[in-house]
Amino acid sequence: MDVAEAVRTRRARRAISERPVEDDKIEALIEAARLSASCFNNQPWRIVLCKGQEALAKAKETLSKGNVWATKAPLILIVSAKPPDDCQLSDKRDYFLFSTGLAIGQLELRATELGLLAHPIAGYDPLKAKAIFGIPEENVVITCVIVGYPGTDDSLLSDKQKEAEKVRPERKPVGDNFFLDRWGNPYH
Repeated sequence: MDVAEAVRTRRARRAISERPVEDDKIEALIEAARLSASCFNNQPWRIVLCKGQEALAKAKETLSKGNVWATKAPLILIVSAKPPDDCQLSDKRDYFLFSTGLAIGQLELRATELGLLAHPIAGYDPLKAKAIFGIPEENVVITCVIVGYPGTDDSLLSDKQKEAEKVRPERKPVGDNFFLDRWGNPYH
């Protein structure tokens, strides 16, 4: 699968199999994130890979009710970073969130290529995750990434989530997000 195909194929699916993810595939995901671009190559991301039964059970305790589907996941990544580990721009904007997002984006594409789902979520308790996994206070828990093979059992999905599994969500027209030469001048 080439990059363009991975971009077209990648979806935030929720029907997930409990089949374990092989170590070589986990290492491929790590390498994809590790090689990601970051400001001055700072690589601010820190990722706890929850794979063992005890760690997985604890990670699943942090999930919100809307993410009950993720309790089937054989691998959950707890992604964090801290502002001083990356650039701060002249307008006092911290870059660590962007750099970490790039790494997770690359990880998602590699997962797609490997036949896996990698679904970042916001529905979890970051303070609980910090406490459970010993993540330092100064770190920001940015996301949890639910990783596994696609599944067919949708019994843990809401009706809305079942519908979302069927087709890729609509995207905004290009002109809503992309401007040519000046803000507000739609590219198309």
